[in-house]
Amino acid sequence: MIRVFIGFDPRETIAFHVLAHSIQARASEPVTIAPLMLSQLKSLMIRERNALQSSDFSFSRFLTPYLCGFEGWAIFMDCDMLVLKDLAELWALREDKYAVMCVKHNHVPKEESKFLGAPQTKYEKKNWSSVMMFNCSKCTALSVNYVNKASGLDLHRFKWLKNDDLIGEIPHSWNQLVGYDEVIPSDQIANLHFTIGGPYFDEYRNTEYAEEWFREKQAMLRCDQLKK
Repeated sequence: MIRVFIGFDPRETIAFHVLAHSIQARASEPVTIAPLMLSQLKSLMIRERNALQSSDFSFSRFLTPYLCGFEGWAIFMDCDMLVLKDLAELWALREDKYAVMCVKHNHVPKEESKFLGAPQTKYEKKNWSSVMMFNCSKCTALSVNYVNKASGLDLHRFKWLKNDDLIGEIPHSWNQLVGYDEVIPSDQIANLHFTIGGPYFDEYRNTEYAEEWFREKQAMLRCDQLKK
C-alpha cells in the first residue's frame, strides 16, 4: 500500500482533489491518500501561524512520520501539483539507508511574492520539502513537540537529521517547478509543481501546463449518464 499525505489549504481545495485524482487515475498499485487538514490536527498542530507561512501545511507536513506511527514509508506532497506518471514508479525508488528522499533543487526565486500575495521566502534547500518520501522509522526526531517548536528554517532545511547523508535523491521529473524549470513535453514529466500559483487562481490561469491541469479537472468531474 502506497501511503500519501497531501498538504491541504482551504484556499486551494480544488487543487487537492485534482492532485488526488491524478494520482489514483495513474497508479498501478493501491494508494491511500490523506489530506493534512488543520481542522483535523487541532490536538497536534498547536503552533501559531507565522507571518512568512504561505500555506496551512507549511509545517504540518513534518507530522507525516508521526501520523504513520514512525513505521514504514510515506510520501508527502504539496497540493499545488499534478501527477502525470504512475506513483508506483516513485515508490519503487525507496532506499532504506535514507531517512528521507526528495528532489534536490537549486532554487533561488527572484520574485518577492506568489499566489494570493503570499511571501516568497528564500532559503537553503528551497522546495526540497515539497515532495518527500519519508522512511518513517528514521524520522523519530520529528515528534509533535519538535514540529511545533522548531523554526521553519530548521524544519525545511532538514536540520532534524544528523547529517545530509541521510537525504536521498529522486529524479527531478518528480518535482518539476512550473515557471522556473525548462519547459519540456509533459510526457517527460512525472509531477508538475505549480509553486508560484496554480491555474485554479485567475492570475495564473494561463501559466505553463495549465492545459494539463484543466484536462485533469475535467476528467475528475466525469459523470457518465445512462442512455435510455
